[in-house]
Amino acid sequence: MQRVVMHVDLDAFYASVEQLRRPELRGKPVIVGGAGVDGERGVVAAASYEARPFGVRSAMPLSRARRLCPNAVFIPCDFPAYREASKSVFAILDRYSPLIEPIALDEAYLDLTGEDALMGPADTVAVRLRDEVKTRCGLDLSIGVASCKLVAKVASELRKPRGLVVVPPGTEASFLAPLPLGKLPGCGPATAVRLERVGVRTIGDLAALPDPLLGELFGQYGRLLGSHARGIDPSPVLPPGDPKSISR
Repeated sequence: MQRVVMHVDLDAFYASVEQLRRPELRGKPVIVGGAGVDGERGVVAAASYEARPFGVRSAMPLSRARRLCPNAVFIPCDFPAYREASKSVFAILDRYSPLIEPIALDEAYLDLTGEDALMGPADTVAVRLRDEVKTRCGLDLSIGVASCKLVAKVASELRKPRGLVVVPPGTEASFLAPLPLGKLPGCGPATAVRLERVGVRTIGDLAALPDPLLGELFGQYGRLLGSHARGIDPSPVLPPGDPKSISR
């Protein structure tokens, strides 16, 4: 049976919750940060899409964010509020699949394998889920659908906010091929620099490297990296409490 995996990612979650709680902030640049949000300490936890054209990004020092976007509204993190909002969203997700793997308050995988007879085609399910979360929770999310977790995650990040990208089975490698190395989960800046030294600049370039060379460059991890670049990821969707999840 063909696997169907959905990756759900709430858009600018912390900032969106703040805009939902305070309607006067909608349409304005909102930056949520940790300690010292009124000073120069801490980092950006989330930035609304209105703040992003100014160059503000998550994990950026708040001091730099303030210089880039001085007219933004800076708000300290309120994790109890974010947890409550997350619970409301996950209560909806629970009705779409019995197999859900939470990754964070704002992110999860759903396994929809074999659910099409009951739920309908995956793209139709994704639109319905996205619209229900917006209607009932007031929050936007982006969705990627593919035959494996890795490709679904990459897909969900390509058309934010409120994006939906479906990668048909058999097209995983061609979907990933033109994307820059930084889009591949697990390929961090240091890895990308080493690959660029041997002429690798896209995920497709990486996929074309023979496994022995990847093994020489990165050891056992190199072969895994190559498999991921080819769109191969057999890892299952693991609900909380699954023994395999605990062992990992």
